[in-house]
This record gives sequence, structure tokens and C-alpha cells, in this order.
Amino acid sequence: MNFQHVKAALFDLDGTLIDTEQQYSLIWQRVGQMFRPDIPNLQDAIKGNTLKRILERFFSDAAVRQQVVKMLDDYEAQMNYDFFPGAKEFIIDMKQHGVKCAVVTSSDQKKMQHARHKNPELDTLFDRIFTAEDFAASKPDPDCYLRAASAYGLEKSQCIVFEDAFSGLQAGMSAGIFTVGLASYNPREAIQDKCNLVLDSFDGMTYDRLAELLKNV
Repeated sequence: MNFQHVKAALFDLDGTLIDTEQQYSLIWQRVGQMFRPDIPNLQDAIKGNTLKRILERFFSDAAVRQQVVKMLDDYEAQMNYDFFPGAKEFIIDMKQHGVKCAVVTSSDQKKMQHARHKNPELDTLFDRIFTAEDFAASKPDPDCYLRAASAYGLEKSQCIVFEDAFSGLQAGMSAGIFTVGLASYNPREAIQDKCNLVLDSFDGMTYDRLAELLKNV
């Protein structure tokens, strides 16, 4: 890949840039035990999906949906939204090299309000933040990344995707955009055939270092 052609970096949020996946596993495990004990690992089944899709797929009762939304909203309000080591520095370095940086997340605006409260710098760190409300279909559908590239007026070859979850990796690859997988929660061996390049983390990663890695891909 010729990294010099890349004009926009499209980042998943949870599990890629910020360390929230384990927190979400806890709340969705609790929700599953309360409302869907017939699904032993609901926390795994919902990964990468928008809340709207999760509710439609797993919770048919309107009253239960309201309870789930309330539980999730209360939980997200007190969550930690800490960046993984090196992630913030990498984004700043990419921007200094003229690369636009955007968040492309399945989370909705309400969740992002909580994230902004804990991290006020989000809106200055990123040029754009795309949320579930911006897309017609959630990951693994490629719509989110295709729309993000289109919003910048860029070709697929001018973008690069950073993802950690299987559904997100599939979305990036299906969009035809070069996709980098982060082995933050899934081991390298589990994702290496689902993306174009695997990074163990953003720790110590820079624009120049990534450009060097991409020379051989």
C-alpha cells in the first residue's frame, strides 16, 4: 500500500481507541442474565452492533427494551473512557502529517455525550465523529465506512480503517478500504486473516513507522 496517498484515517472507537470493551462485556452480561438467560454469551453476540439493532434482534418486548436502554444509559454515564496507550499520540501525529482523522462508531449520540463529558478533547482530536445515526446499516455492513469516505469526498484508496472487532474488520474489508486490525482484545492469530495488517497496539506507533510497515504490504 502507498501510504502517501492516504488522506483520511477512519477509527473505530470502543476496543480500538478507548478501553471500554471489558466494561461493556460486564453490562451486557448482566443484561443477558436478567432478560435473555437463553443466550449464555449475549455480551459476545452484540459486539459491533448498534443499540437499535441489538434491541430489534434480541428484545421484542417494549417494556424490556426500555429497561435495557435505561440500564445501559446509567452505566455509560459512569464508565471510564480511557484511551489505549499511544492512541492519542498517534492520532495527533497523523494529523500533523496532513491526514484527516475520524471516529466511525456503532455507538449513538447519547453514548458519545457521555464520552465527551469524560474526554472533552474528542471534538478537537477528530475532524469528524460518525455515529449510528449517520448510517443505514451497522457493522459488519460496510455502509459506515463507505459513507465516511464519501463525506470526505475521497476514494477508497485514499482511506485507511482501524478496527478491533470481527464485525468492524469485516465492515472495513467489505468496503474495499485497507483495514488495520488491532489485537487489543482478540489475539493476533484470530484476526490476521480478517484484515490487511495487524498491530499489537498503538503504543509507540507514528505516521512514519506505519508508513514503513505498509511498504511491504
